[in-house]
Amino acid sequence: MLKPKKKISKREIKEDKLVTSYFEATTWYQANKKIVNGVLTGIVILAVVSVVYMNNVSLNDTKATSELGKISPYYDQGKYEVAINGNLQDNVRGLQAIVDDYGSTKAGELATFYLANCYFAQADYDKALKYFLDVDVSNELISVSSIAGAAACYEAQGNYEKAASTFEKAAFKYAKDVNAADNMFHAAKNYLLAGSKEKAAELFKKIKKDHQTAAIARDIDRWIAEASS
Repeated sequence: MLKPKKKISKREIKEDKLVTSYFEATTWYQANKKIVNGVLTGIVILAVVSVVYMNNVSLNDTKATSELGKISPYYDQGKYEVAINGNLQDNVRGLQAIVDDYGSTKAGELATFYLANCYFAQADYDKALKYFLDVDVSNELISVSSIAGAAACYEAQGNYEKAASTFEKAAFKYAKDVNAADNMFHAAKNYLLAGSKEKAAELFKKIKKDHQTAAIARDIDRWIAEASS
C-alpha cells in the first residue's frame, strides 16, 4: 500500500523557492558572466570617472580664474577687442578662449558674461545675445544683468516685443536689483514700440507706484500719457 505523500509545509516551500532562485541566479550568472562582470566593471569605472571629473572641474575652475584675472584689466579699460582675443605678446588668453575651454566652470560662466558685454560694446548683437543667453550663474545680480543684456540685444535688433518681455523678466526676477525700475521702464518702452500700449501703460504706472524715488520716475507721467493716448 502506498503511503500518503507528506504535505509540504509553507516553510519548506519558502526554502525550496530560495534554493531554486539561487540555482537560477547562479545558472544565469554563468551564462551571462561576461555581461555581469562588464556591468560591475562599468560601475567601478563610473565611480572613478566621477572622482576624476570632480577633480578636473576644480582644476579647470582654478585655471579659468587665473586666466580671467589676467584678461580682466583689458576689459575694465574698455579694450574689448583685446579682452575677447587676448594679448598673445604677453601670453594672456582672451575671454573667447576661456569660455571655449572652461565655460562650464564658475569662472568660465563669469567670463561668458564679460564676453557678451564685449560683443555688445562692439555692436555685434548676434554674438552678444548668444553669450548672454548662455550665462548660468547663481549670483542673482549677474543673472538679472544677463537677462537685461539679452533684452538690449533684442531691442537693438528691432525685436521690440521680445525685448519688452525679456526686460520685464529682468525687472521682476530679483526685487532688490537696483536696476529693477530701469528694466521695467525699458520693458514698457519696448511694449510701446511694439504697439502694446495697454501693457506699456500698466508698467509705467507700476514704476510710478513702486519706484517713486527712482530717477526714471521723474518724467513717468509723460510716458503714462503717451501710452494712454
